[in-house]
Amino acid sequence: MIKVLVVDDSAFMRSAISRMLEKDPEIKVIGTAKNGKEAIERVEELKPDVITLDIEMPVMNGLEALKNIMAKHRLPVIMFSALTKEGAEITMEALHIGASDFITKDFSNVSLSISTRENELINKVKSVAKNKVMMLLKRLEQTRKTAAIDFNNVNYNSGNHTRYKILAIGASTGGPPALQHIITRFPKDFPVPIIIAQHMPKLFTQSFAQRLNAASQIEVKEAENGEMLRPGTALVAPGDTHMGIKRRGNDVVVELVNDTKYVFRPSVDLLMSSTANVYGSHSFGIILTGMGNDGLVGIKEIKSKNGYVVAQDEDTCVVYGMPKAVVNANLADVVLPIDKIFDEIIKNL
Repeated sequence: MIKVLVVDDSAFMRSAISRMLEKDPEIKVIGTAKNGKEAIERVEELKPDVITLDIEMPVMNGLEALKNIMAKHRLPVIMFSALTKEGAEITMEALHIGASDFITKDFSNVSLSISTRENELINKVKSVAKNKVMMLLKRLEQTRKTAAIDFNNVNYNSGNHTRYKILAIGASTGGPPALQHIITRFPKDFPVPIIIAQHMPKLFTQSFAQRLNAASQIEVKEAENGEMLRPGTALVAPGDTHMGIKRRGNDVVVELVNDTKYVFRPSVDLLMSSTANVYGSHSFGIILTGMGNDGLVGIKEIKSKNGYVVAQDEDTCVVYGMPKAVVNANLADVVLPIDKIFDEIIKNL
């Protein structure tokens, strides 16, 4: 039984979230709190397995409460965030602090927004209950301290001599810290383009790309339709749409599409399939932590063209869903912990 503490300043929201969660027989809501201060007290008293935490609350907001909870208890926390630019920026900070995941709520119709996310909420609570986020963050921090990287002396083949001409990365739950660990280690003269599909809503991918860019040697930005792929630049697929790539003369450019056949947005399958179509055996695909099996079909395309595939291992995944699907289908050339994937990229370029 997964014990959940629900934190929200709205009595309606506390009741709605509690009702939805308890529709699953494996989840029990053991208490609620109406602000961050009360949440901290209830964590001490009730010892929950998972917390759902609203961001905007009186007395103490969700971000301040999260900092306290992470410092003392390191529990898995799912943030409830406004679908706004400010909400996106705060949520990115929450993920950096240690929140496991987030769910957006549209304040123009809170009741409809929350009810349509019932399955998402239940699945995320059950997925993060193993509490692997803080363990992962601690491991990554240790790696950063012990691995002194000389960004001007990374050994790889340069320019047109690289074996692989594109790096395509797909991620979902737990993806932001995993991606940050990889992307921030690339030197500014990294010789191939990077394209990323991280499951996130609109506005959130822009904030995510800006945060990555500020911490990286390479340029990281949200992709624009028709934008040309360039070495040393990472393009993040915009939320609530899909990103593929295509040839335009001698260039390769971004193609944003709104294809309803892809369930997850942005689609990792489309990103990987279009990568295989354009780059063939020169494709390098990476599948990171996330729920479900998005990316499996696209990775099959990369392997059919003799490209190279890396999957994140179970121990360092927040949710071992997307990589597991690839590994179980025998499509991964290598399965590695997140802190070894950068080295694998450099070794094989």
